[in-house]
Amino acid sequence: MTNSYVFEIDGAGTWRVGVDDGTVKVAEAGGDADATIAASEETFQQIASGDLNATTAYMTGKLKVRGDMGAAMKLSRLF
Repeated sequence: MTNSYVFEIDGAGTWRVGVDDGTVKVAEAGGDADATIAASEETFQQIASGDLNATTAYMTGKLKVRGDMGAAMKLSRLF
């Protein structure tokens, strides 16, 4: 899996995550990415802790995805 992601977390900042065949690099930055995921800090924490399903968050508008939806769906492999 080789993809890049930007997480725009309202209240926590913007983070770029690069995944390259098992190696993950994270930096506090924006920029170009395969997919950009935007959410509030509360929503992101709920997804990360397992209290909220990412698909449910997306369907209810709490999580927004721009760019390559297929790349965004690959994120489930990392968690």
